[in-house]
Amino acid sequence: MKIDIISEVKEIINTEISGLLKLREVLNSDIEKAINEIYRCRGKVILAGIGKAGLIAKKIASTMSSTGTPAVFVHPAEGMHGDLGIIEPDDIVIAISKSGESSELNSIIPIIKRIGANVICITGNKNSELSKISDITIYIGDITEACPFNLAPTTSATVILVIGDAIALTLMKLRKFNVDDFALFHPGGRLGKRLIMKVSDFMLSGKNNPVVELSSTVKEMILKISEKQAGAISVVDENGKLAGLITDYDIRKVLEKETNIFSMQIQDIMNPAPTFIYEDEKAFKALEIMQKREKSITVLPVLNKNIMVVGMIRLQDLVKAGL
Repeated sequence: MKIDIISEVKEIINTEISGLLKLREVLNSDIEKAINEIYRCRGKVILAGIGKAGLIAKKIASTMSSTGTPAVFVHPAEGMHGDLGIIEPDDIVIAISKSGESSELNSIIPIIKRIGANVICITGNKNSELSKISDITIYIGDITEACPFNLAPTTSATVILVIGDAIALTLMKLRKFNVDDFALFHPGGRLGKRLIMKVSDFMLSGKNNPVVELSSTVKEMILKISEKQAGAISVVDENGKLAGLITDYDIRKVLEKETNIFSMQIQDIMNPAPTFIYEDEKAFKALEIMQKREKSITVLPVLNKNIMVVGMIRLQDLVKAGL
């Protein structure tokens, strides 16, 4: 049978969007009660579910943990064979089941309540056994699956995933979980580097810092800019504060005019108001400053809190580091 693939894909997407729109309509104060309950929880959050709901539960647990709400996944079948030992009275269990009639999931709820933990369920059946034995029910609506037989968990999986994201991110705001907190939990890869690494981790500093005093001669400046091989040099006043910046480009502009550069003074060549950055700022911010200008730049003088020039950061070093 020949089908119009593009139309089929769009229809599936529309079905899942309809599920999300229905979710928005049916949400009530129970979601607020659930989020407040989790926010006040002194223990951890346990996610449980079977099949596709279990896979979504794992993802929700991961999202919560990475945004400031400690959470773990417990498989109901494994729970019946010892894994329920991870649950403590101060914990909250979020049980996920579209039908609310999963025997594996429902069989562990009485034991969980006997332990003393509260139970929040996410389900599409308000009259289900799971809803009856839970403390709070988050109803997701009467979901029509994108599956042509209305059997395979598709739209329901999307809807539950979204409600999980909404819970996790609302809790994130309630906890005032910020970028630095996020960085602490994401130290690996490019994301970790962008969130953690500071300008001071990459800048040329100490003997490698290309810097010259305002009172120096042009010859001394050219020798230093050549020696440091940074393509630029910071100009400082007698107090070590930034007075300007000279790049290879600035020198070329003078030479193109066929002016005797050695008869000039440094202040005649330098940019007296260069863009700069502080040493304790994120390295990724330096990268953004250099790349997002109308005319990109490749170096930034680096200052400390006392406005003293302490280094220079180069675009090539940030790119090389994988930022």
